[in-house]
Formats: sequence, C-alpha cells, structure tokens
Amino acid sequence: MEEKREPVVAGYFYPAEKHRLVGMLERFIKIETEGEKVISIVSPHAGYIYSGAVAGEVYSKIKIPESVIIIGPNHTGYGEPYSVGSYSKWITPLGEVDVDMDIVERLVEKSNYLEKDTIAHEREHSVEVQIPFLQYLRNDVKIIPVVVSGYVDNPAWVEIGETISDVIKESGKDILIVASSDMTHYESQKEAEEKDHYAIEAILSLDENELIKRIDEKNITMCGYGPVIIAMIASKNLGAKGGQLIKYSTSGDVSGDYDQVVGYAGIIIK
Repeated sequence: MEEKREPVVAGYFYPAEKHRLVGMLERFIKIETEGEKVISIVSPHAGYIYSGAVAGEVYSKIKIPESVIIIGPNHTGYGEPYSVGSYSKWITPLGEVDVDMDIVERLVEKSNYLEKDTIAHEREHSVEVQIPFLQYLRNDVKIIPVVVSGYVDNPAWVEIGETISDVIKESGKDILIVASSDMTHYESQKEAEEKDHYAIEAILSLDENELIKRIDEKNITMCGYGPVIIAMIASKNLGAKGGQLIKYSTSGDVSGDYDQVVGYAGIIIK
C-alpha cells in the first residue's frame, strides 16, 4: 500500500487553498529568463509571509530538473537522526508529488548513516515548505526528502554529502540539491545581519570548515547548518566552484519589529 504524506503546515506556513497558494507563489516567483542549471541552492523555510520572497527569488532563477533532493533539519526531535523519507508521495494543496524511490534506495544502501523513516518527516516543516515552489515550476518533479539532526562539527555531514554526490553521479539523472535553512533566530536586526553575512561568506566560498568555525565563534543560530554543510560538500564533489547570494532579508523587513528577527538567505551554488 502506498504511504502518502499529508501536508502539516498548510493553512499555517502557507495557504491551504490552492487558488490562494498559487496567487502567493505568483507574487514570489518572477521568471525573467530561462532558469539556470545549478548544483544546489539554500532556501529558507519560514512562513511564506516572512521568507517566501527570498525563496521565490532563488527558485525564479533556476531550472528545476526531474528530481530534487530536499535536505531539512529536524525541528521535532522525532525519528531517525539521519533519514530519507519513505513515503511514496507527498501531498500539498497543489497536488501530489512522487518520491524518486530509486534514489531513496540508492542513498540508504550506500550511506552508513541514512535510514528510511517516516517518523522524522511526519510533522517536520522544513522539507514541506519547499515543495510548492518546485511544483509551481515543474508539475512532474520528483523529490527525495532527507531530514537530519546533529551537532555542528559532525562527521556524518561529510559522509552524507559524499554519498549524495556519488549517487547523483551514478544515477545519471539531473538532480538538484535544496538545503532548507533559516539563519539567525530572534536577535536584533543589526546582530542578525552581521552574523548571517559572516556565515554566508563561508558558504559562498564553499568552505564548510570555515562555516563550522564561524557558527561556533559567533554562536550563529542557523537551524539548517547540517543540510547546508551536506549540500556544500556534495556540490564541491559535483564540480561546484562557488556560491552566489541572491537575496537576504529578515522577518523584521515584513513585521517592522527589528528587535527580535529571523534571518533568511537565498543562495545558488553552481
């Protein structure tokens, strides 16, 4: 029997009604030229009202391939620490998305860390909020959902990054990697901007060790550091030369409250 993953943050992080969700995505996604083929992106995962413009600007600039590996942090604490979602389909208000089970099986077989699991994915929003952007741009897209937890300087990140790049090469498929992450949480606008741009500099240079050092040094509360480090390692193995910051903003730019903001960065790695 097929297991389908129902949306858990529709009506909360983004509209639950299809026409309202499409209207919101139309505002955020502005396609001016043919999308560029990139290896990976960093995209935020907050409520669309706050981070949708940043995500939309990144997605507007890229070509969505047949399959997309979405790596998110585990906010719930449930399930396996390093998991590939074993649902066969994910549902959003825009319809169903198939999971690329071939890539799921390859990742689990090759990695010493990744395991098939549904529990880690059941209530987790960091993967879910990326999917409507992908569906809007390519209605036949397939996804490979990955959720990870763990400390910053974690040997698992290297192994999982190398596994992902190896599987992409061996599969012969065109696969995009999406690292789902917000940046600094609940600090002043000035502090968030300073810390986030310090971290972003290391991401753009594809230096994961420098990113780890800077997160530790400044206590940067970036929730998706694991996904971003994994994506950086995989991207370098796939020939990436550097990153490009597409857009940065904070929740304060929307709410007007600059005392306690969350930072959002949209980055392309190619």
